[in-house]
Amino acid sequence: MPRTLDPELKRALAERIRFYNELGIYDFYRREPIEVTQIIQPEEREEMPRARATAVVEEEIFANPIAKPESGVSDPVAALKIIREDLGDCTRCVLHKQGRKQIVFGVGNPKADLMFIGEAPGADEDIQGEPFVGRAGQLLTNMIKAMGVTREDVYIANIIKCRPPGNRTPERDECATCSPFLMRQIEVIKPKVIVALGAVAAKTLLAINAPMSEFRGRFYDFRGTKLAVTYHPAFLLRDPRQKKETWKDLQMVMKELGLELPQKTAE
Repeated sequence: MPRTLDPELKRALAERIRFYNELGIYDFYRREPIEVTQIIQPEEREEMPRARATAVVEEEIFANPIAKPESGVSDPVAALKIIREDLGDCTRCVLHKQGRKQIVFGVGNPKADLMFIGEAPGADEDIQGEPFVGRAGQLLTNMIKAMGVTREDVYIANIIKCRPPGNRTPERDECATCSPFLMRQIEVIKPKVIVALGAVAAKTLLAINAPMSEFRGRFYDFRGTKLAVTYHPAFLLRDPRQKKETWKDLQMVMKELGLELPQKTAE
């Protein structure tokens, strides 16, 4: 039986859970204690119940976790709206006071089979409030068309929802603070395939620190969804030689989704 928690500890744990809920984090995971097999001498057996009691932790606190605000909402449009309202005019990290004009939430089909996730909004996205609308966004739109679908058929978002100053790479704590809202978007949309665009998206989603050459060319199991990694369109603008490699990645995704491979290669 779980041990009854000290009231002060119980209150502190509840406060900490409410704190994370305010950040948009509702999922909690706990590692199970490691089982150790050892020979116990008869005279030591009386001590075991007290020793094992320390391995039983805050069962009462996590028995009834607070549900996400969108839980139980079957309409993905309404559920995404709830997540956006929960995000609010976000001030959870330093980016809100470093020049961002607005939050860039995400755009596209809320029932999409295919979802693209980039790194962060740029200057054009910050102005228009929509991800991938600048030069890199135009290239992404062409990539999507080459796959035989339209931009309206897919869903597009970023790891973080505010533009970093000078378009710098997002910091780890910024990704950690913002990504729970992205995870909730993914749970609502339930795409069949996610394409992570670039190393920041791949490393954040997969929690793996590896070069792009190791990320590409395979599917990963991401919370029950297939996830593929390819180059970010902004990188392709700097190094067009990698477009052929990117097209290979997209063809892998098309095959998984049952999309017909076009005869003409992507430019």
